[in-house]
Amino acid sequence: MKKWILALSMGFIATCSLAAPVESPELIVKNVSRDVLEIIRKNDKDQLKARDLVDTRVAPLADYNRMTMLAVGRNWKTATPEQQQALTREFRTMLVRTYFSALSIYKNAQVDVKGTRAGNDSSEMVVLTEVSLPGQKPIPLDFSFEKTEAGWKTYDIAVDGISFINNNRNQFNAIIRKDGLDGLIKQLSDRNNAQRNASK
Repeated sequence: MKKWILALSMGFIATCSLAAPVESPELIVKNVSRDVLEIIRKNDKDQLKARDLVDTRVAPLADYNRMTMLAVGRNWKTATPEQQQALTREFRTMLVRTYFSALSIYKNAQVDVKGTRAGNDSSEMVVLTEVSLPGQKPIPLDFSFEKTEAGWKTYDIAVDGISFINNNRNQFNAIIRKDGLDGLIKQLSDRNNAQRNASK
């Protein structure tokens, strides 16, 4: 269940930057959670349409480069510019498609904002929420934000204390040790293509 909550929350990571820069991280999470779940419900019978609508809106807004850099970890510095670009592209596609794979299961989810706590410095903040599903115990879901020149942007989440970035970093490092950076790019690309073909 936590795996699917993590998948659903990726959509909120990608869409949290939709709000105006003047909004606080807490308000961004409240508004975006409400809006995204509404999109999911309205397009329940046409997931391809819903995916395209959300993807079009979030593509220029999320800091996929930083998210990918954090997920790849120390190996990012050894990657060529071409590899970094490919990793970012495939990571972004994985994030969006994983999110939409969870839509049909979690369209009735409710996200309740419980408050905030300070981040590592004054430019960071963590929004504390809980995801509730009918008949299920609420699961803590924490969004990490950083204040940038373009406003507040979310770059990581933790589901019941498990960081999305750290979880992917462990998996990516294992693949890189075995097959190198090109091997990771290929695995991500193959997985994305398989999901794309399955959704046609």
